[in-house]
Amino acid sequence: MLCGARGFAYFSGQLDPMTKTIRLVIADDHEIFRDGLALMLSKQETVVLTGQATNGEELVQLVGDTQPDVVLTDIKMPRLDGIAASRILLQRYPALKIIALSMYEEEGLIVDMLEAGAKGYLLKNADKKEILEAILTVYEGNIFYCKHTTAQLASLIVKSKFDAQKRLQEALFTEREKEVIRLICRQHTAQEIGGLLYLSKRTVEGYRTRILEKMEVKNTAGVVIFALRHHLISEGDIL
Repeated sequence: MLCGARGFAYFSGQLDPMTKTIRLVIADDHEIFRDGLALMLSKQETVVLTGQATNGEELVQLVGDTQPDVVLTDIKMPRLDGIAASRILLQRYPALKIIALSMYEEEGLIVDMLEAGAKGYLLKNADKKEILEAILTVYEGNIFYCKHTTAQLASLIVKSKFDAQKRLQEALFTEREKEVIRLICRQHTAQEIGGLLYLSKRTVEGYRTRILEKMEVKNTAGVVIFALRHHLISEGDIL
């Protein structure tokens, strides 16, 4: 995995008090999973669940009826899958933010979802904190890469038509920042990076924060995908 227990936490689970509540629709054909997700979200003051769909056709109808801000949808669904539903929805509602839900073996489908217009993806075993972070991230207009993104998936995303940074000017990084980027991509902790570069852990964390801000990403997976796309690292650095 590109990121896991060794990663840094940057999300408190709360929206800014001045930010409005996020309206959310979820779609999944597995009732137990859907109900569990709905129960978790029902306890969040910052997210209002406006409806649930069991397939892609229901999802398209439900979004039209409830006008949510964010959709959290399974990729594989009966009648109309998440990819086809996303294309229809984004033609009708370009401002809608869609997050794909997937299994480990669905890496190709995740890329298809991103190319269809999804703004992020999560594995179905994501924890509450990551789900809430994903919802807030896409709501604010940014891309969310699951923290369990594999090196193979990162490579597939970079080679695909999906380009989250196409609206951005290429960020400028100092040579020191490039060194930190390469070590982050190789899964080194802040403590380890500090030892390799003769810097304090706090200094490395400061570099990391600035790198995330420049790249407009939230976690190590985002750093890796940005670095690959902008040739700051090669595939050999992460495989």
